[in-house]
Amino acid sequence: MEQKGAEGSVKPALTAAEKQLFRSRQQLDYWKKNAARVRSRNLRTGLAISAFVVGMFSYTILSVKQERVMEELDDEARIHIIRGPRTGANS
Repeated sequence: MEQKGAEGSVKPALTAAEKQLFRSRQQLDYWKKNAARVRSRNLRTGLAISAFVVGMFSYTILSVKQERVMEELDDEARIHIIRGPRTGANS
C-alpha cells in the first residue's frame, strides 16, 4: 500500500513547453474570473483622470478670462484717471 501511495505522489517533470502552456492557462483563467473587476477599475481610473484634466482646463480658461476682465477694468480706470474727475463744470 505504501508503494502505491508513493507512486501516485511522484509527478513527472514538466518540459518547458508544458510549463509555459500551464502558466498561460492559469493566466487565462485568472483573466476570465477577474476581467469585470479590472475593467471597472480601469474605468474609474479613466474617469478620475478625465475629471482632473477637465477641471484643470476649466480653471485655466477661467483664470485667463479673469485676467482679461481685470485688464479691461485697468484700462477703464486709466482712462478715467487721465480724464480727471467729472464735475458739472467740465462735463
